[in-house]
Amino acid sequence: MEHQHTIAQIFKHTLKGSLLLAFTFIFSCASISQELSTDNRKAGKLFEEGQALYQKRQLNEAKEVLNKALERDNFVEARTLLAYVYLDLMQLQNAKEQFSEAIAINANAIPNNLFFLAELELQDGEYEKAAEHFNLFLESNPQNSDQINRSNKGLEIVELALNAIENPVPFNPKNLGSAINSDKAEYFPSLTVDGNTLLFTRRLPLESSPIGYNEDFFVAQKDESGEWLKAQNIGQPINTVNNEGAPSFSADGNMLIFTACELYGDYGGNRKGYGSCDLFITFKKEANNWARPQNLGNTINSNHWETQPSFSADGKTLYFVRGKRDRSGQQNGNIYVSKLNEEGRWSTPEALSNTINTQGNEESVFIHPDGKTLYFSSDGHLGLGGLDIFMSQKDSSGKWSEPKNLGYPINTHKNENSLLVSPNGELAYFASDREEGYGDLDLYSFELPQEFKPNPVSYFAGKIYDKSNQQPLAARFELIDLSSGELVIESYSNLNGEFLMALPFGKDYALNVSKSGYLFYSDNFSMKKTNDNQAFRKNVPLSPIKVGEKIVLNNIFFETAKYKLKNESKVELDKLVQFLATNPSLKIEVSGHTDNVGSDASNLTLSKNRAKSVVDYLVEKGINSSRISSKGYGSTQPIADNNSSEGRAKNRRTEFEIIGM
Repeated sequence: MEHQHTIAQIFKHTLKGSLLLAFTFIFSCASISQELSTDNRKAGKLFEEGQALYQKRQLNEAKEVLNKALERDNFVEARTLLAYVYLDLMQLQNAKEQFSEAIAINANAIPNNLFFLAELELQDGEYEKAAEHFNLFLESNPQNSDQINRSNKGLEIVELALNAIENPVPFNPKNLGSAINSDKAEYFPSLTVDGNTLLFTRRLPLESSPIGYNEDFFVAQKDESGEWLKAQNIGQPINTVNNEGAPSFSADGNMLIFTACELYGDYGGNRKGYGSCDLFITFKKEANNWARPQNLGNTINSNHWETQPSFSADGKTLYFVRGKRDRSGQQNGNIYVSKLNEEGRWSTPEALSNTINTQGNEESVFIHPDGKTLYFSSDGHLGLGGLDIFMSQKDSSGKWSEPKNLGYPINTHKNENSLLVSPNGELAYFASDREEGYGDLDLYSFELPQEFKPNPVSYFAGKIYDKSNQQPLAARFELIDLSSGELVIESYSNLNGEFLMALPFGKDYALNVSKSGYLFYSDNFSMKKTNDNQAFRKNVPLSPIKVGEKIVLNNIFFETAKYKLKNESKVELDKLVQFLATNPSLKIEVSGHTDNVGSDASNLTLSKNRAKSVVDYLVEKGINSSRISSKGYGSTQPIADNNSSEGRAKNRRTEFEIIGM
């Protein structure tokens, strides 16, 4: 299972290219086998026997014979070959000990031992020792360009790592507790934009599986006090007897994209893919019931493997990892991105620029709800060894910044991966097998250092319903940047009318909610002043289209005491144009209203002129003037108390009313 291989990479560091280097050693041993450094003929014969067994890949037998040779004489060739046996048995500590012994006998006899020992020491975070042996290896005048390049990169890693250790970043991880974690492995967290729903993968033992376990998704909710309730299996049709992994929620938690791989037989959900691992999608129908997952199709999926999706809060952009094997057989991944067009179709995925992607391995991508900050793991960018976590931010032109290493001790000589950052940017979540955990991998959180925080994001949540009968409605909502008119988020409420969407800080937004047969609803949010605790909850009534119904156009703006439309009003006015074009039989009256500040006469004149400005815009955009009229009411129809600034602001409004159908 391809994404299982990736999970193994996340938590178990392996020595890349060890087999290739081992065969290099076989060649070198063959060339010096007639001139062994031992004078003990029996030891030399045992060495040759061990070498033959090693070439046949009979590793345990080779180990026994080489140990017998070393009992007769402690010579460098036997120590070196035994080190390779341990390498191929993945007994890396034993391999390191044997390389050290070989170097202690004669460091110059087989200079490659210095290189291999340095790589093992680097892997274990023994940076000073690694630097010493890399330098000694380079001083031996090596000819292998790959080893020279790797040695030089190793020295760069040492320099960066020692500096990072001397200048640690704040890091105090806290276990998420027994409601989330168990004695099984928990990893790959995903979070809704309100931070109240957590989805993650749990690895469960399964004897009938060829790999011995089954991955299922579990989901947990926060209670009113902010504590996690006991995580529950998300159940069918998402979870099956086979593996599900690397989930990504939509911002509202009503859509889920995840990875499934073709292991054996049918997945119990018709999950046959285009390659070894594919991305699948499912939608919440009601309560905790989900639709049957569907393959995302061959635009996204390929004959390689696709995994670790991250779906943006704008509901339009999907990041994921696509992997393939290079010429040496090493399996590497790069980060790709695809966008939904207006017809709801995915664009052909494109690899992110080489600012992000490298010749190494990139994985575990996460796009923050701000839509601009990317977190990912890589061993291609300079780090502390293995996979390190990096962040990069996208500017207004779409260019990604040079990735920043999150520093020590967030990153270490081991592989770090699977990072999730909360919408407000305060907390980061990750998986770790720390000793104080409940067993195997647990999920932890920690306060993210200021320099690695994204732009904070708030949210707007509520329920859409029919104003006439209170029944919930599945309706479309749009969040639009008032200054640019750019559509920031587009989504739908679920069948229960519930919605949840991100509100990035730093801009003013218009909200439009629409459904066929109903008047649209408008609201606005000013998010220019950052307040991490600022969130909005409001139920949205939609009025059926009928004579006498009216709505307030909350995103029509004028300068104080003036009637010229501000540029930000065009978002709302264009929505009204679209509404009238979709319902060509409707006739409306646009009305202007003021507060009670000033004289009645001036207020009446101002309200008339403001209403006329709206009508003029509609006519200019092609709406027949016979369908629209305007009227000013001054301060005669207040909807709030004029004794407060908030009340007066509500009274200064523009409305439209259905007067004919």
